[in-house]
Amino acid sequence: MGMLTEFKEFATKGNVMDLAVGVIIGAAFSKIVDSLVQDIIMPIVGKIFGGLDFGSYYLPLNGQAWGLPLTEAKKAGAVLAYGNFLTVLLNFIILAFIIFQMVRMVNRLRKPAPVVVATTEDVILLREIRDALRR
Repeated sequence: MGMLTEFKEFATKGNVMDLAVGVIIGAAFSKIVDSLVQDIIMPIVGKIFGGLDFGSYYLPLNGQAWGLPLTEAKKAGAVLAYGNFLTVLLNFIILAFIIFQMVRMVNRLRKPAPVVVATTEDVILLREIRDALRR
């Protein structure tokens, strides 16, 4: 029972609970950013670069015929799906930028910690000498 009690103490610590909440919110936020990239940004980019679904761009590596849909080409053999990679890369860049902006905003809202200067013995002794000389 000692290990169970120890695990309970570990799991109920504030940092573990904060991490769990962060992971859950991060997963939900990732879905929002993924939808933003897949449903809004990539169709615009695809229209600019030829009007095709950007995620279906690939290079056949196993002698597949050009022009097959990506799923059919994958069934026929290996493909280099660079369009899908670029979509995921753009998704990451947008997510990283949004998280950067959030951290920036939180850092601005935080009050700077008061600076406490530790007084050394030398400074205290010099102050005592100065005060003695003034008298």
